[in-house]
Amino acid sequence: MGQSQSSDEEVELAQIQELYTAFMQECPSGALHLHEFRKIFGITSTSEEECLYVERIFRSFDKNRDNVIDFMEFVAAVHLVLRGKLEDKLKWSFKVYDRDDNGKLDRSEVKHIIKIIYKLKQTDSDMSPNEVCDRIFELVDSNKDGQISLAEFMEGAKRDEWLMQQLKLDVNASGWFNEHWKKKKS
Repeated sequence: MGQSQSSDEEVELAQIQELYTAFMQECPSGALHLHEFRKIFGITSTSEEECLYVERIFRSFDKNRDNVIDFMEFVAAVHLVLRGKLEDKLKWSFKVYDRDDNGKLDRSEVKHIIKIIYKLKQTDSDMSPNEVCDRIFELVDSNKDGQISLAEFMEGAKRDEWLMQQLKLDVNASGWFNEHWKKKKS
């Protein structure tokens, strides 16, 4: 049993070493800047809203707020995206949605993110962003105060699959990361 645990740790260490090598190839300075982050996620739009959205995601990973993502922050971001628990991903999504950092989501914050996601994903949905926002509030705002708390957000997402798909941010980082690794290893 101890041997398999050691083997798991070695695999993790090997993966971290590979990740470090790839990180340094992409970011020789040891720091990932916003423009590089946009490139990694394939965001080429110049729309102000989409730029602000990507910047918000970038800032959510920049824990020490120095305007760059260093290797440790990068590892934490990759871990969240690839292996993070659902609860952690939902907390992160909530943080990105909460533009004014007040710990609650109002309709304008939710509608704002939905509109941007529709643009980025070029979603063909039978519901408009306004209709999606209204449905989210119907399903999630349990105390009907016009705001969604983190607890309501988490409970709602876990209760309903449609809601989960609407609330959980999917920036396709895992798709990029897996594709990127396949190229590096080939």
